[in-house]
Amino acid sequence: MNQRGFHQPNGAWVGDVIPWQEDGVFHLLYLHESRRVPKIGMPWHRVTTRNLVDFDELGEALASGGPSAPDFNVYTGSIVLGPDGVHHVFYTGQHPERRGADGLALQLVMHAVSTDGMRTWERREADTFGATAGYETADWRDPFVFWDEDAAVWRMLITARHAHGPERRRGVIAQCTSTDLSTWEPVEPFWDPRRYIAHECPEVFQWGDWWYLVYSEFSESFTTRYRMSRTLHGPWLVPEHDTLDGRAYYAAKSAARDGRRFFFGWIASREGAHDAGAWQWAGTMSVLEAEQRADGTLAFHPAAELRDTFGPAEEPADTVVTSGTVLSAPDGYADALSDVDAPSSFRLVARFDIAPGTTECGVLLRASDDGDEGYVLRLEPKRDRLVFDRWPRSSTGTEQWQISGDVPFVVELERPCHLTPGLHELEVIVDGDLCVATVDDAVVLSTRLYDRPTGRVGVFVGEGTVTVEACTLLERDGGDSDDDSPSHRLLTSTTS
Repeated sequence: MNQRGFHQPNGAWVGDVIPWQEDGVFHLLYLHESRRVPKIGMPWHRVTTRNLVDFDELGEALASGGPSAPDFNVYTGSIVLGPDGVHHVFYTGQHPERRGADGLALQLVMHAVSTDGMRTWERREADTFGATAGYETADWRDPFVFWDEDAAVWRMLITARHAHGPERRRGVIAQCTSTDLSTWEPVEPFWDPRRYIAHECPEVFQWGDWWYLVYSEFSESFTTRYRMSRTLHGPWLVPEHDTLDGRAYYAAKSAARDGRRFFFGWIASREGAHDAGAWQWAGTMSVLEAEQRADGTLAFHPAAELRDTFGPAEEPADTVVTSGTVLSAPDGYADALSDVDAPSSFRLVARFDIAPGTTECGVLLRASDDGDEGYVLRLEPKRDRLVFDRWPRSSTGTEQWQISGDVPFVVELERPCHLTPGLHELEVIVDGDLCVATVDDAVVLSTRLYDRPTGRVGVFVGEGTVTVEACTLLERDGGDSDDDSPSHRLLTSTTS
């Protein structure tokens, strides 16, 4: 799939990404999910990019070990450059039929090296090791290795679970150390909150005066979170808003370049490519940039490189709603819609001046002519959150609520954000079935738009008043539409 700023291989999906930056190039190794039945073993593939927009697919990087090998499935890991200039990769080896001493499925930490710039890898099978005492054999994965200069040791963080304790709160980030990248000794856990089932894809990095621990919560939330500390050894503080994105964006890990830090994760696909389908493991690679605030907390947004594929900020944009338009509905609803359908890929930027006491406002995507059906990105000041919703919510089923399109008590996706009265910006990037929304350049919500490939765009208010300071649309740079095409004539239609 050739979607600028996103990446998905032809006929397959992107799983967990293992990012590595060297000489200005991002090498993005990833779990290549074919979804073939029967399973053929999972390899790593590699893509590279310099500009975070155009990705070069280089094919298989680390192959499955084979039908009977302990690394039939090559799962998540990390890359380091050794003191001898050799690249080392540490990864998870798994075979669905192998069991550990406790009878549970076996996961192993494994090691390979590359002397030709990560083009080929030589396995070092003698360095393989499984869960150490006190941990389950079924959860010993996602090794993240880094050099601790102060202690002069290599540290390895490992997704693990205690062998005993409440089933849903045994998750721990175990730790081993080494001086030679070959022999590893277990030490005290790196982080042991006794809160989640597991903390997948852990990583740690220093940025200025702060250390950051990033992990993906394998529990009911299924989202990537971060913690902060003044030292590598904690205590790890919980920021007010501790997630990178929502339920649909997972397993993000980062790499830095020129003082900027980028997170590489995947936007999950949905079963059957339908809005009501269950979220699936793996999807399309998506990049978010982190900004460090003065207090050390992080804000997240799409990289400027992705935004610029829809035209630079100084380029004229199509006006969807005239600047200064007031939508007022103290005890009702009002909206303003484009007169024609939007293109399949676009960047929409809406700035709202929200009056005190307003219940909701936001953006309509791929809406019907009257705005009744479509996708909704809803800012809710009274609840301090962004919500993604759709109507109808379901198109199948025999129960009356399913026939009518309603799924009671469902919030599709939501993200916490401060929405005090005043000016707020909601940016939406849509590219085919991908959607990435950002509030105030700080809070991101990614999702899929499957069932409605076309429709109007617009803005709305419910029980309150907003002044639309701007609502503009930029089409994908280099698109196939002429300047006279309908997508360049987004006139305003307002109801109140």
